[in-house]
Amino acid sequence: MMDKHLVDNIKHISLSLFNKNFFSVYHGSISARVSSYGFIINSKDTILDEVTEDSLVRLDCEKRDYRWNMASSDAHIHEHIYKNIPNAKYISYTMPPYATAHSLKHGKVSPADFYGKKILGEIMVYDPKNIDDWLERAPYEIPQFFQKHDTHLLLVKGFGLISYDRDITDMAKKISILENSCKLLALSANL
Repeated sequence: MMDKHLVDNIKHISLSLFNKNFFSVYHGSISARVSSYGFIINSKDTILDEVTEDSLVRLDCEKRDYRWNMASSDAHIHEHIYKNIPNAKYISYTMPPYATAHSLKHGKVSPADFYGKKILGEIMVYDPKNIDDWLERAPYEIPQFFQKHDTHLLLVKGFGLISYDRDITDMAKKISILENSCKLLALSANL
């Protein structure tokens, strides 16, 4: 049985991110560390506006079993972040539309709004170059990026946003602030 408070937190944040269009019906993932080598993550069939205990899979990084086949296809990215970033308690992969669109044309996000500047500062856009093998490289390159840069947000060109934090609410706030900053940049470009 999973910790009810943990499941409720994931359920609440996942619904909020889904309602903001940061998750699509089958794109995106959210997880929480539950031990040194274990985490829970949404299953591959979970629609992220309806997360329940039954839609979460508990995985052990030291033991591959049938549950890995049930988990989100992003499980290996989450696994490698948890293995390499000790202070990662929660991880999400989202596709906020304005931030993802911004990543297609720019090498960084330079927020012009108050909260974006104050809380996030400049966010680099990571270009994976060859998209044909990105999904094989992502589990290794994403943790390396986080180890080299002082940030909890990785905006990948055309792919979306990988984020982690110690607090699930803080993680969701940073995702929302980044998306709002990109939305304001897009809207102000037409003024």
